[in-house]
Amino acid sequence: MAFATDAVHAGEEPVFTGGASGDVVVPIHLSSTFARKDVDAPTGGYEYSRSGNPTRFMLEKKLAAIEGAAYGLAFSSGLAAETTVGLSLLKKDDHVVAFDDLYGGTRRLFNTVFHDNYGVGFSYVDARNPENVKSAIKRNTRFIWLESPTNPLIRLCDIREISGISHDAGIPVIVDNTFASPYFQQPIALGADIVVHSTTKYINGHSDSVGGAVILSDEDLYQKIRFNQNAAGAILSPFDSFLVARGIKTLALRMERHMKNALAIAEYLAGHEKVREVSYPGLPSHPQHALAQKQMSGFSGMVSFELKGGKAEARRFLKNLNLFALAESLGGVESLIEHPATMTHASIPKNEREKVGVKDSLVRVSVGIENAEDLIADLEQALATI
Repeated sequence: MAFATDAVHAGEEPVFTGGASGDVVVPIHLSSTFARKDVDAPTGGYEYSRSGNPTRFMLEKKLAAIEGAAYGLAFSSGLAAETTVGLSLLKKDDHVVAFDDLYGGTRRLFNTVFHDNYGVGFSYVDARNPENVKSAIKRNTRFIWLESPTNPLIRLCDIREISGISHDAGIPVIVDNTFASPYFQQPIALGADIVVHSTTKYINGHSDSVGGAVILSDEDLYQKIRFNQNAAGAILSPFDSFLVARGIKTLALRMERHMKNALAIAEYLAGHEKVREVSYPGLPSHPQHALAQKQMSGFSGMVSFELKGGKAEARRFLKNLNLFALAESLGGVESLIEHPATMTHASIPKNEREKVGVKDSLVRVSVGIENAEDLIADLEQALATI
């Protein structure tokens, strides 16, 4: 079925047998435990909500459907999802190759938890060139970790080509697909093995739930990650599962508006005298515009740009905005704006940030679904203050 149809119906087909009430929307199952008549037969396969919950199970089926995969797992946060994948695939002295432009929380997890505490090695490379990934692979490399587009510089990597390189070496590829959303990009169809999301972002889309997801088609990997999710307890609550599933139903509509607004704002910023550079894959000026057209069906709603000046100018600009909320996170219906060097990526040492390209003049925008002319007017008056 088409994406929009799966987004509405997957996991929520009405049931009419066995005393069911034909719910069009799966109820929120708040029960922490489930009674059984036979000691050896959990009712409906459910025994304790950490191990399985009907509302979460519905969401997991929907997540798998919209990513074109066989299995989905819903977590208490995006970082909980990432941590559980790491616990499932890594051990002491293993090695990972990762894109050098990553969400700051991911890099903090890799460096201060998996490296410092467990001795896992990480090689950060500019994955825009697949040969950099290939040359960084070692005998003890256990997976390749990618973001595309990246956070916060909106860089892309060729998922299909890197997956081919990785599979030739017998190594799985993991893609954080949060910025694109499953509507605009499906990494598993491009050859990736595992997809992770912060469902907090576009998938939920309303800034009222924190969650994460792991989506894949390999049954052995699924069973291993699911076991560790249950053992560690990193599960999404029934109420949050309901919120995320409700958000998914409008994902196709929202992403089209996010993209339309983002393109208008990117074009406006690209022509502004106080802006040095704009990064948005929908602009022909983006160095990887052709790759975006090849592996994405749309360009999503994230824009980053550099102001002429430095931190002082960026702070003054951000302080004078009215419609854009100065806040971390992204993907909600409301427009958000932030300063990566002091907010989302502050945990990365300054020299490492600047080496990648996260400068004090960089601003990241999550473009919402408001009226684009109103958003541009707000940017215009704030830019006039610097």
